[in-house]
Amino acid sequence: MTLPLDFSAEVAAARTAGTAIVALESTIITHGMPYPQNVETARLVEAEVRSHAATPATIAVLNGRLKIGLSDAELEGLAQATGVAKLSRADIAACLARGGTGATTVAATMIAAHLAGVSVFATGGIGGVHKGAKDSFDISADLGELAITPVTVVAAGAKAILDLPKTLEVLETRGVPVIAFGQDDFPAFWSRSSGLMAPLRMDTAAEIASAYQMRRAMGLSGGQLVANPIPIEAEINAMSLAPLIAKATQEAEEKGVSGKSVTPFLLQRLFELTDGASLTANIALVLNNAHLASEIAVCLAKPRGND
Repeated sequence: MTLPLDFSAEVAAARTAGTAIVALESTIITHGMPYPQNVETARLVEAEVRSHAATPATIAVLNGRLKIGLSDAELEGLAQATGVAKLSRADIAACLARGGTGATTVAATMIAAHLAGVSVFATGGIGGVHKGAKDSFDISADLGELAITPVTVVAAGAKAILDLPKTLEVLETRGVPVIAFGQDDFPAFWSRSSGLMAPLRMDTAAEIASAYQMRRAMGLSGGQLVANPIPIEAEINAMSLAPLIAKATQEAEEKGVSGKSVTPFLLQRLFELTDGASLTANIALVLNNAHLASEIAVCLAKPRGND
C-alpha cells in the first residue's frame, strides 16, 4: 500500500534544499480555539516560524491524504470545518484508510512529522495524566508517543488542567528527556512555573539540538520534551488559575464529559472563566514555542562542522 502523503510546495522546496522545517499540529485550529482566532493564530505561528529561517509544516488529514504543510485556503477551510476528527495514534490510520478528515494531536503530529523526516515540532502544551486518572485511567497518548517517536517537541510544559506531578512521573518512567528551557522549574502552560523542578535544564537551542543528535547516535528510542516557559508578560498566575481549573474539572465530571472531549471542554470553560485571558496567553505561548522550535530546527539543519 502506498502511503497517501502530500507535501506542500513550500515544504517540498525546504526538503530539497535541506533547510529547517518545523512541524505544527492542527487540533489547536479545530479543537483549541474558536473561529476566527484559530486561523489567525495558525497564520501568526507559521509567520513566526518563517521569520526565524525555518519552514512551517502544519499537519492534518484532508480527504484521506496526510498533508505535511497546508495552503492558506486549506488552513481557512479547516478552521471553519465542523465534525473534524481529533486524531491520535489509535485512529489516524483508520481515518486515512476511510478517506476522512481529521486534525492531528501531539501524538499524531509526531508520527506524521517522523514519516516526513521532520525532527522538530512546536505546539502549545502536551497532553498528560488527567486529574482522577487513578479511577478513569485517562492518560494522553502523547506521553507514550514521546517515548517511541524521535521528534523534539517544544511546548509550554503540559496543559495546566492536568495532574502535572503524575505526568512528569510517567515521562520519567518512559525514559523521556524533559528539558526546561532557561529555567529550573517545569512550566505549567499559562504559568511560568508549576512549582515542580524539571529533570533537565538547557539554555540554548544548540544544546537541545545536540542532545537530540546524541540520542540518535546512541540508538535511543523516542524524542525529547522541551518545556519552554510562557513569556513573563503573558503569563497567568498559577494561584489564580487553580480554582478556575477545579471548577471546570468538576463541571466536566458532572456533565459526564470523557475521553477526547475532556481537554476541549476544559479549555473552552477556562476561556469563559478567565474572560478570554487564557486564549490570549495561549496565543503568546504558541508563538514563543514556534520561535524556539525554529532555532532548534536551524541548528539541526546546519551541515556537520558548521558553527
